[in-house]
Amino acid sequence: MNLIKTAMLLAALTALFMGVGYLIGGSSGALTAFVIAAGINFFTYWNADKMVLRMHHAREVDASTAPEYYAIVRRLAERAGLPMPRVYVIDQAQPNAFATGRNPRNAAVAATTGLLNYLTADEVEGVMAHELAHVRNRDTLTMTVTATIAGAISMLANFAFFFGGSNRENNNPLGFVGVLLAALVAPIAAALVQMAISRTREYSADRGGAEISGRPRALASALAKIQDWAHRLPNMDAERSPATAHMFIINPLSGARMDNLFSTHPATENRIDALLAMEGEFGGSPRSSGPAGPWSGSTGSSRSNVAVPRVGRSSGRGPWG
Repeated sequence: MNLIKTAMLLAALTALFMGVGYLIGGSSGALTAFVIAAGINFFTYWNADKMVLRMHHAREVDASTAPEYYAIVRRLAERAGLPMPRVYVIDQAQPNAFATGRNPRNAAVAATTGLLNYLTADEVEGVMAHELAHVRNRDTLTMTVTATIAGAISMLANFAFFFGGSNRENNNPLGFVGVLLAALVAPIAAALVQMAISRTREYSADRGGAEISGRPRALASALAKIQDWAHRLPNMDAERSPATAHMFIINPLSGARMDNLFSTHPATENRIDALLAMEGEFGGSPRSSGPAGPWSGSTGSSRSNVAVPRVGRSSGRGPWG
């Protein structure tokens, strides 16, 4: 059902994109817009992962530089039947993570040092399983395409606003009204469709992550902690690159709780409820994982087999705990 919904939303976004080109310059405008977007998509397909990792100053690690973290990803990749992705760390205090790459063979997963320091090993495992579910579902490519098309729509809308109204020979079938629709309405509609696709894929990745790790409660606990920290710690790289916010497991900009048209992620409370409802499918409570933070310097000591922390309440331990 999620796959069908995503396909429908992608089709809507593509139709909107073609419609903007048509409103600006008729059939020739639609064709020109299509050619431009195809070029942008081609470039993004091959380079999006490098661009995103560079934006967030991610550094690659391996079994020698981050043995426990790397081992978690390797174990989960084997369990999910995926090639081993490249593994990155972002020097960022706010706990968070994302996946990128055009396909499973060219995938990368990245976690912040905050995630590795303040969450238990079970919780980190749940988060990375969620990211690998995105890889397995090819969500990384889907979200790259949606972000690219949405960006192309905004670019065309800006073009229409500054140049469309003064061109009398642009074959615009609706005249100035068409220019206004392209300039004002289309970018908002594109953003709404992009956010809807993101929310749909998050629910699917939560379920996939629970299946891969076998411990939905650990992922639920991790989501609650990440949500809490997102309210308390800024992520300056994400603030400078808000277009990548939808890629993270929790919105790094605001930690928004509302599951509505204007949110990039489902409400965290809804995601937690859905995960806890899966517990019976995976044989009960997760194992205890011992101290938090499979990263050098960890000081946490919470365990993932306790009750899931309430969203908005302090959870985990660290220098801000």
